[in-house]
Amino acid sequence: MFGTGAKKGRIMLVLDILKSYSDEGHQLTQQEILRILKSQYGTECDRRSVKSYIDSLIGLGYEISYEKGYYLGSRDFDDTELRMLIDSVLFSKTLSESQTKSLIEKLKSLGNNYFSAKVSYISSLHELQHADNKQMMISLDKINDAIDGKKKISFVYNEYGDDLKLHPKRDGLEYIVNPYQIVANNGFFYLVGNYDKYDNIGHYRIDKMTDVEILKDKVKPKKKVAEFRQGYSLPKHMAEHIYMFSGPSVYAKFLIDKDMVGTLIDWFGSGFKILGKGDEKITVLVSCNESAIFYWALQYGPYVEVLEPASLRQKISDAVCGMKEKYS
Repeated sequence: MFGTGAKKGRIMLVLDILKSYSDEGHQLTQQEILRILKSQYGTECDRRSVKSYIDSLIGLGYEISYEKGYYLGSRDFDDTELRMLIDSVLFSKTLSESQTKSLIEKLKSLGNNYFSAKVSYISSLHELQHADNKQMMISLDKINDAIDGKKKISFVYNEYGDDLKLHPKRDGLEYIVNPYQIVANNGFFYLVGNYDKYDNIGHYRIDKMTDVEILKDKVKPKKKVAEFRQGYSLPKHMAEHIYMFSGPSVYAKFLIDKDMVGTLIDWFGSGFKILGKGDEKITVLVSCNESAIFYWALQYGPYVEVLEPASLRQKISDAVCGMKEKYS
């Protein structure tokens, strides 16, 4: 239906014009399309040809509407969806500033020429927190390939020093890990995997990984990893590891203020049980990683009281007493 040669080329140019210059609020007459064809692309044709080209595009499935003029009524992403994707990239802590800018420019190109004005706030990129690891995107790609190919990976795991730069942990020794899943949490990407020497699940921040290599060895079968043998569920795993600490979960019982229910849902979803309700307090039972509950309870200290397990309650008590001494 496109035809051949110059006609096919002009049909594609008309489609490009509709993508770039039209939406419901910016409709193009045939005369305006002719003007853009000449000024932007150096191509001329007549009004009947423009109508024929648009009919060809409609026949190919493009949703082109006409009211006061023509406009492309359907796109892969509408403006709201693009803004959501751009904001997700903009506020990611995993990507470097240059990677963030590059991805945002690619996303902006999916909108029309009027869309850029709606996302002018991205000019303050340098003021936001972004990762220093320039290898992150390469690492992410290799980990995806390893998961798909069911292969082990090796990498150097790093931590920040007092110079605010990444330095290898364990004297630069390689980690050998069985990769199973990539998850996003609190603005970072994590690898959910198994450190080859043990049978438990660990979490590794991908922006702290360097020198990632895919190994020839097959990944360890999940049946040899304790948590998978017990019946693994990613949503449950994430709810029980809110700060991505590794280690087993415990049942924790605590009192919270009634107006903390929304915060509880934000962190744990619906994966908790209400044991009792008072006039101002609610008793809650949740299964969660013990270290995560410890830090969560400290974070919301004025509104939360951990009741059980006793060992965790004592650990929190000791931490609170220690802080009191520091601030006395």
